[in-house]
Amino acid sequence: MNFSVDKTLTFDQAVELMFRKLGDWKIMALASSVNDYVMVRNVSCLFYDGKVWFKTDKNFRKTQQLYQNPQVALCWSGVQIEGTAKNCGLVIDEPDRKFEKLYKEHLWGSYNKYSHEEDEIIISITPRFVEVWDTSEDNYAFQIFIDFEKQSVEVKQYDQR
Repeated sequence: MNFSVDKTLTFDQAVELMFRKLGDWKIMALASSVNDYVMVRNVSCLFYDGKVWFKTDKNFRKTQQLYQNPQVALCWSGVQIEGTAKNCGLVIDEPDRKFEKLYKEHLWGSYNKYSHEEDEIIISITPRFVEVWDTSEDNYAFQIFIDFEKQSVEVKQYDQR
């Protein structure tokens, strides 16, 4: 079997592969939970500085959930990220306005439609554990497990043919 990645990936290589698969931005499903009440919704995400970033209205239900339980999961096309959400304050108050610049560049439609300066906050997600599904060159499925706390990686073959 030929894997499309080296099965002996280092932690840094696996993290780089994950962010390369995600690119600059994606619409991801965000799952959150409070008192066993689970919600999932799409959020427009940016990826930089080793984190996942999105903006939201500080008054939305999802935001209220994040205040009570910052443990979340995000998913897009075979990349699942489990991590911790942090409120980074109003978009307009960010010192270098990096998020705003990148959001305008990559997600102009969303930026233009949903910008309410007095209510829009930036949420960062710090990854804790990531699962990446991939397929080898000869069409075998495999998983890459990235543990950010242990700074370890495991590549596991799924298909047995």
